[in-house]
Amino acid sequence: MTGQPIIELRGVGKWFGGQRVLNRLDLAVRVGEMVTLIGPSGSGKTTVLRCMNFLDAYDEGEVLIKGRLLGYRGQGRQPRDRDRAAHIAEVRRPLAMVFQQFNLWPHLSVLENVAAPLILGKRLPRHEARRRAAAALAHVGMADRATAWPSRLSGGQQQRVAIARALALEPELLLLDEPTSALDPERVEEVLDVINALARQGMTMVMATHEMCFAAAVSTRVIFMAEGSIVESGAPENLFRRPASARLKTFLAPWFKRPLQDDGPAARGNDRAAGE
Repeated sequence: MTGQPIIELRGVGKWFGGQRVLNRLDLAVRVGEMVTLIGPSGSGKTTVLRCMNFLDAYDEGEVLIKGRLLGYRGQGRQPRDRDRAAHIAEVRRPLAMVFQQFNLWPHLSVLENVAAPLILGKRLPRHEARRRAAAALAHVGMADRATAWPSRLSGGQQQRVAIARALALEPELLLLDEPTSALDPERVEEVLDVINALARQGMTMVMATHEMCFAAAVSTRVIFMAEGSIVESGAPENLFRRPASARLKTFLAPWFKRPLQDDGPAARGNDRAAGE
């Protein structure tokens, strides 16, 4: 995890109307890192991810992807300074994103859902797109459902297809926006298992989540956000065992009160974080 960051935020600020939602954030992510954003709802986690790939235009600072400025020409940050769409797409090509909602096309099979962005966006031949889609589905344990319709899948299966769709793009950085928030509790673990496997394989990821046990177990770095600012950042064993700020202590208090069960890697992360 040395050298130039794959993505870097320098003084990034964002407003929605008259409300500041990001307060001049500085953040760099290097190859191989699993960076997890935690914090209360409304703290800015999703907005950070959306500014990272310019789904939301930021109003201050710079977002650099592999050293290239994303979204704007030169130093201006006004709508008139927005870069050409083709250049924005080129700069953010190393990124892919998984959303809270699965966003699968109901009229396409699982395989076709994964292949479609490769055909429509990357202009790959259909046979090559289908080959890469099949490989991505195998990666997330969904190869046997390639011909199924999304309506025939559970929520966890649909999210695994959404992850496969992102992986088929062969990203260098994967962004995940609360990927388990739309799932029934019994479906959460299968999605977390896929993300954990990707982290073990060295996939560079930035994830926003409310799954504290999982964040403690899988992250190389955890960032706690509140009111659009980064309050604390560091290794999970430090943030979860020894929170420095009163705000983080308050945020984690309900989590520490929950009964601990050693029934998997995430729970063991919880045990480690609590100091047993």
